[in-house]
Amino acid sequence: MSEASAKLVYVCDQWEIDLGRRELRSRGIPVPLGGRAFEIVTVLVQSATQIVTKDDMMQRVWPGAVVGDGTLHVHISAVRKALGQDRAILKTVSGRGYRLLGSWTAEQREATAASVYSSPTRASGAPPANNFPQLITRLVGRAAACQSVRDLVSAYRVVTLTGPGGIGKTSLAIKAVRYLLADFEDGGWIVELASLSDPGLVPSTVAATLGLKLIGEISAESVARAVGGRHLVLVLDNCERVIDAVADLAETLTRLCPRTTIVATSREILRIDGETVYRVPPLEVPAVGQAAPGYIMQYSAVELFVAGTKALNAGFTPTAEDLASIAAICRHLDGIPLAIEFAAARAAVLSVQGVSAGLRDRFALLTAGRRTALPRHRTLRATFDWSHELLPDAERRLLRRVAVFAGGFTANAATAVMTDTGFDASAVLDGIANLVAKSWVALDKSGAAARWTLLETIRAYAFEKLAEHAEAEIAAKHHASYFRDLFAPPARGARSSSLSDENLARHVLEIDNVRAALDWSFSPAGDPAIGVDLTVAYAPVWRHLSLMSECRERCERALLSPEPHVTANMQLRMELQINLASAIFITMGPPEQAKALLIEALATADALNDLNAQAGALSMLISIYFSRGEYGNAQIAAERIEQIAHRIGDPIHLRFAYQQMANTLLTRGRSREAQQYLERVLRISAASGDRRDAIYYNSNDHAADRATLAAALWVQGFTDQALNEARLSLKQLQGADHPLLLCRTLFGISRMSTMTGDFATADREIARLIEVAKGSNARLWETLAHFLKGKLLVERCEFAQGLVVLRDAFETCDRTGWHMSYGENIGALALGLAGTGRLDEALIVLDDAMAADGRGWWYASELLRIKGEILLQQAADQLALAAEDCFNQAAQIARERGALFWELRVALSLARLRVSQGRHHEARARLASVYDRFTEGFGTADMQAARTLLDELPP
Repeated sequence: MSEASAKLVYVCDQWEIDLGRRELRSRGIPVPLGGRAFEIVTVLVQSATQIVTKDDMMQRVWPGAVVGDGTLHVHISAVRKALGQDRAILKTVSGRGYRLLGSWTAEQREATAASVYSSPTRASGAPPANNFPQLITRLVGRAAACQSVRDLVSAYRVVTLTGPGGIGKTSLAIKAVRYLLADFEDGGWIVELASLSDPGLVPSTVAATLGLKLIGEISAESVARAVGGRHLVLVLDNCERVIDAVADLAETLTRLCPRTTIVATSREILRIDGETVYRVPPLEVPAVGQAAPGYIMQYSAVELFVAGTKALNAGFTPTAEDLASIAAICRHLDGIPLAIEFAAARAAVLSVQGVSAGLRDRFALLTAGRRTALPRHRTLRATFDWSHELLPDAERRLLRRVAVFAGGFTANAATAVMTDTGFDASAVLDGIANLVAKSWVALDKSGAAARWTLLETIRAYAFEKLAEHAEAEIAAKHHASYFRDLFAPPARGARSSSLSDENLARHVLEIDNVRAALDWSFSPAGDPAIGVDLTVAYAPVWRHLSLMSECRERCERALLSPEPHVTANMQLRMELQINLASAIFITMGPPEQAKALLIEALATADALNDLNAQAGALSMLISIYFSRGEYGNAQIAAERIEQIAHRIGDPIHLRFAYQQMANTLLTRGRSREAQQYLERVLRISAASGDRRDAIYYNSNDHAADRATLAAALWVQGFTDQALNEARLSLKQLQGADHPLLLCRTLFGISRMSTMTGDFATADREIARLIEVAKGSNARLWETLAHFLKGKLLVERCEFAQGLVVLRDAFETCDRTGWHMSYGENIGALALGLAGTGRLDEALIVLDDAMAADGRGWWYASELLRIKGEILLQQAADQLALAAEDCFNQAAQIARERGALFWELRVALSLARLRVSQGRHHEARARLASVYDRFTEGFGTADMQAARTLLDELPP
């Protein structure tokens, strides 16, 4: 810098930009600003009020370097933060660049001592002086973090890297600052403070590291005056034990040494003016359920584990099984680098599987730290003990109590588990804030409401402390009671009749806490009464999340409880029975058990005059009736649900009743009436259905209703309208978060696509249905999907393969007792048998099915048609009359039910028979009489086949 520039100060109102001291001042008080950020201010003020383009700014502030937009934005943000309330004077001109507003006057002033300090000379090209240790290993997975820290260090004067023990703060600081050394003429110095217990030794330790010659008392101010105008970066490492003294020193250096930058590593932030905080994140870990080796290896936590193991065992090459275990280990250890290094060292000796099996006690297993590490980094427990000892007793107590939360916690929840300690809500909130500042607790930023979490490794450590202090049981009781009262407050009864979307989201967030509360409640030391109430209250959430296996297990456990609360409270028992029966149905448990539960629950609901519960029990009974072919009983139950809904007068209940009626009518072949009910469902305003009922889950979703409407329209011959409803249904599925509703909708779409010959759509949606059903353990929907897959294969003339899939699905039904022998499944089986030459077996299957139900199925017409076709294959001449009789019966049923699509298929079969008999005019007349009644759908496979045949026949 020239002597003239060293005396130049730009002034505008209360602001001064001192080029000599490299200071930004407000009313004479220095405002901390990093070196590069100050250069941005210099460029802007020297450009008067002209716009400085982004490219020009980068060339002038980072000459010869490749700098990303992110780096520039960090520095611009730092300048704005320094300007405070006057941040608007740094204006961004969209698409052009930046300019500094205001009237800036340049003044010549005498240079101060700090500004004329002469740096020691060093040889050309030699690196600046420093005492940074060499990193022993490559810093894995920290490229983005290093860039972020480098940007902050050059933009701000004080940067604190914070985070829990073992997260890698020191290594990251050294790596980032070493890269920036060339920016600091007087080098960089790391001051290790971990061994200090006396705060008064902080200034002398820093002075000794910097080689300062001080006379008299050594204080923060004397050190700062000795540093003066040196251009250096000072890394204050492991500040937590002497945090107040470090904060005082850092603040003094910032005020008196305009060219000194401070980087602190600490589990607790300094809390001084000008400080910016970087919370060091854990390494990235693979998500649960992802098993592909290539996917797993791209995560930094896995990369560190593999590299650490290879360093100690050169022959280590992870198998696919090893990688899956490594991913689980890394998740278990929260991506904490130190813990992963320990685990890798163990894996080199014990094998990956040995480490995975032993991680139940992670602190006992992970003790293989490097010999060169500090004592507190040689075991995982020692790492946490170091920080734990620094906490006041009150914060230690709060930390161990919040360890009882399995899925994060709110301030109210934390206050609840401290009930017996004398802590009030204010004290708890202050304690949480302190634990966050000290990196024990993290703020959960995923939601709008204030919520905090503990890394699982920290939680395991704190839970050990909870047990050591004999507080585990009292904390667990407070925890379970809190969530019982939250979801089932006594004033409202054990069950909530409905949940708003907002409440449902809040309930979902607590699922891990509910699981922990229930596990304790039904343990030998627990309180079953709490568990029963909480099970009933939380059942709607399990149903919403499609966690039907868990719902079944929890409800069964509550019903089996010897707690008198269950037998005495009829309402509770009834709710448990209905939810358990629903879960048994979806998971294909014992059907007789489900029916018995529902019959008892319905009797209780009648006795209590509980209309909601009556409708819920009846709706599940309808599903059981369908599975047993009892369509008359299903119709009666659906009509009763409609009567109940009219008594209640709530649109939600009416919509549900109309859904039940529509499904029942459609299954019985009354498609026109089913259409009318479904149109009523869709006409009811969605605004009236913005809640989730404890019995009816997601009743406001129209996607499944549209899929059912599509089937009703298609059977009547309105194919284009049906396809449009199906497309709308698929569109409404986008972003759907309810697997059971998704299954129901995909089933309807896949079913219709198969029957209309849209095999590509059917293939895609059936595969999707199988995936969703498997992921939710919804065995009912998975089995139905396999029936559809078998039918699709048969329709494609892949008879042998289709038979295998269909047989497996039927075997599942026989094994579980759920006989889902819907008409199309029987028809597909018969066609598959016929396609492989087993005609007699095919006819037996059809006759048995029709004898069991006669004309009751919606598919009865098609079954008769299929029988006629198989009779013709068996002996075309002898059985032609029998086949024709099947076709005529099929046509009569289709006409009676307004099923124009089935009529067309029958007309095609009969026309082909007439053609084979040489009766062409009869063939044409019969087929044309049906074809001409269609007004749409001419592009579907059946319509095109009819048109082709008509064109071939003489007029």
